[in-house]
Amino acid sequence: MTTIQTSVPAAPQQAGQQLTVGLPRAGSRGSGAAPLKDNHYQLLQLVLFWAGAILLPLGLVVIVLGWYGAANTPYQYDQLSYLVSGGLLGLGLTFTGGFLYFGAWLARLAADAKESQRRLADTLLVLADVTSRAASTSDGVDVSALPVTAGEGTTIHRRDCPLIAHRSDLHPVGEANGHLTACRVCRP
Repeated sequence: MTTIQTSVPAAPQQAGQQLTVGLPRAGSRGSGAAPLKDNHYQLLQLVLFWAGAILLPLGLVVIVLGWYGAANTPYQYDQLSYLVSGGLLGLGLTFTGGFLYFGAWLARLAADAKESQRRLADTLLVLADVTSRAASTSDGVDVSALPVTAGEGTTIHRRDCPLIAHRSDLHPVGEANGHLTACRVCRP
């Protein structure tokens, strides 16, 4: 959903600070004449819900009508037709409506689980990014980008260069060093 950022003063004692509030746009996704156009899972859940919500009480009404018809006729052959048409058809409609309603509930659970998994994955990616940035910086300086030399070498490498990653005799490049060449792998 796209939002418009608006500034609202937070409180009278904090007049210098602003609070941003996200308001939905008029043409944003999820609003308008056809909000379920491209969302097939939500459309399926909605269709199952309404079909179950209509068929379940309709089956109960058919059962009551069958009972009423069978109770008000003195002939057994008429009661049998009411039992078949009212009772069995009503039970079928009731069970079908109940299963469709249950299916709508399961579709809702699946959609909620999918959304929570997506949010968790996004949060973990942000956490991994923040952690990797925090690990590679020390006092605001990107340690992996510092130029170093290995031993008494004449080649400048980045600290994270795979050619010198295993070495422990790394020295930062100073201004007193003579003519040094840049590594062709890490390109400091």
